[in-house]
Amino acid sequence: MRTILVLFGGIAAFGLLSALFLAGCQSRILYQPHAGRQWVGVPDDLGMAWDSIGITTDDGVLLDGWWIPAGDPRGVVLFFHGNAGNISHRLSSIRQFHDLGLSVFIIDYRGYGRSQGSPSEEGTARDARAAYHFLTGPAGVPPERVVIFGRSLGAAVAAELAREVSCGAVILESAFRSVPALARSLYPWLPLGFLVRYDYPTEYYAAGITAPVLVIHSPHDEIVPFSHGQAVYAAVPGERRFLEIQGGHNTGFRESEPRYSREIGRFLEEALPGGRP
Repeated sequence: MRTILVLFGGIAAFGLLSALFLAGCQSRILYQPHAGRQWVGVPDDLGMAWDSIGITTDDGVLLDGWWIPAGDPRGVVLFFHGNAGNISHRLSSIRQFHDLGLSVFIIDYRGYGRSQGSPSEEGTARDARAAYHFLTGPAGVPPERVVIFGRSLGAAVAAELAREVSCGAVILESAFRSVPALARSLYPWLPLGFLVRYDYPTEYYAAGITAPVLVIHSPHDEIVPFSHGQAVYAAVPGERRFLEIQGGHNTGFRESEPRYSREIGRFLEEALPGGRP
């Protein structure tokens, strides 16, 4: 009996220490700008014209972004990327939207790429609002022509923005329900719930979106379980679609071409005023 108690005590202690270690490192786990601060390419490399855009948030942080115009665009994609790398790592995805006749505006969050500051949950929300207000203000894009898109962490950022502002459509790809829920899915044996400092409640935000929503997820996603995408989809109260793709968390959009692009195109034909240009 004593041996059993010692064994279980050791397991419990290991679990607690592991949880404390992960909790202490959660900022570096959630935000990974260090995965690539330098650009690995520019839109010119894929034959797309572009401009470098700097915008300032309401708390004075200068953000770096790209504006990639399409000829006679049906709309503009406001692109929020995942937690690692920078805008230059999204060239393939930008090209997909561009080929659909959409202009793209993509920013690096504070602390990412060439943007100033350090990332935080409040900070990414401020960054998203600044990008939206640039589009609908100085850039002159009508709100009904804005497509708010986010992948992974970016889906949480996109969903929060979309419940606060007017837009033509919303696309949430590889979305998690919330950071605590994702932590429980990835580390079910660890008591992480009360230690997680971040929330990003995508499921809650989705329940407040009034624009048409397309949720995209792969059952082969090795990072965010498929059930999270299903839960986010179920939370959307209005017009919604679900697109099941194939492939991994960071590769599904490429592995599922051309169906991925075709279904996004069909969704936007119905969601945006006037359909195809």
